[in-house]
Parts: sequence; structure tokens; C-alpha cells
Amino acid sequence: MYGKLEINGTLESMTGLHIGGGSEFAAIGAVDSVVIRDVKDDMPMIPGSSFKGKLRTLIAKQLSEALPKEHDNDDDRIRRLFGYSGLKDEDKKDKSKKKKSKAGRLYFSDMFLSEESKDELKKFELDATEIKFENTINRLTGIANPRQIERAIKGLKYDISLIYNIEEESEIKEDFETLKTAFKLLKYDYLGANGTRGYGRVDIKELEIKPVVVEENDKLNNIIASCEKILKEV
Repeated sequence: MYGKLEINGTLESMTGLHIGGGSEFAAIGAVDSVVIRDVKDDMPMIPGSSFKGKLRTLIAKQLSEALPKEHDNDDDRIRRLFGYSGLKDEDKKDKSKKKKSKAGRLYFSDMFLSEESKDELKKFELDATEIKFENTINRLTGIANPRQIERAIKGLKYDISLIYNIEEESEIKEDFETLKTAFKLLKYDYLGANGTRGYGRVDIKELEIKPVVVEENDKLNNIIASCEKILKEV
């Protein structure tokens, strides 16, 4: 069996969220660190690379006694979902195994603000971001170093869109168990910067699976139903 499944859902920010974007210049008095935005509507967004990287790091910590220094040494369950660029250290001495890279079974898309959140911002005349003023204070001199950090306000919802590539039918359910664990870990961790200072708490919900490029049959529908049941535990 080969095909593709689409995983859709919602990520809601429970606290302010900061994923940094670039700035061409920094005028006097300007915000020190701005959020990344969608160039089309200037609304905050979450890059797929940030979402993927955070999930991979969390699940790698969970499935390993110590976090591997190289992605290639991750657990096989992680490697097949997120991809790898070479052999594990333990396999490098085996000359029969050739170095190769492989894309993961999960394809991540950038996550944009939902239409629901856009409508709420417009209805209540709210800005999508806020400026948080913070200070670092020198313990010896007592001198404060103020800074301004932009963050997307809490309560915003972003559309999750992932593509799962079916490669091994016997591994589908295990792959979704791994993804479920990664999602659950993120809910009790943080996304973006400054998580230890209250930023980046998120909730993941309303997850659904639908076949997009695959021949549907009773067997596949049963597998999808089982995987949806797994994701409902997030």
C-alpha cells in the first residue's frame, strides 16, 4: 500500500508566542525582537520548520536515554517520521551498509492564522501581537537593561496541516503513536522562544485524518479510524 494521508487540526496559543523574524534595521526605540509574519496579510505565523524541529527534539528526548548529538542517531521510529541524512554511529563500521539520506514520512507546512482568529481580531478590534517589556538586571551594579519583545497574543488559533506518506502498512499505527506522543509532549512544553518565562504554551486539538492520494477500501478506512482514535488521546 502506498499513498498519502492529510492530518489537519488546530494549534491554539495559551500564552503569548514568540517565534522570531528578521528585521532589516533597528531604529532607536524599536522593538528588539519581532515575530515572524505572513508576508501576504502581515499576521503572525508558525514556520513548519519550527514546529517540526520542536516535535523531533521532544520525542527524541522521550525515546532516548540521552538526547543524541546527531539526528542520524535518533531512534528508528523518529528517523522514519522526520528523516535522516546518514547512518547511525553503530552502523558506520559495517561496510555493507552505505551512507544514504531519506526524507521523513511526515511533511510539514507553515501554519497560518485561522480564519476564525482573523474574524475575532477584526470583530473586537484587536492587534494580533503585543509588545512585552522585560529587564535584565546586573546583580552587582543593579543596572537594568530593558528590552522590547513582540509576541503573538494568547488565544490565537493556527491551522495545522501535515502530510503522512504511507510506506509500510504494518508501521502506520506505530507512526501515529509516535506522533501522538510528540504532540502531547509539546502541550506540556513550549513552542518558540522564552518558554521558561511563560511564553509559548500551546494546545493541539481537533485533529482529523483524511486520505488524499490513496485508493480507499475497508482495510484503509479501518486503519484511519484506528489512527484517529490514537490522535484523540492528544
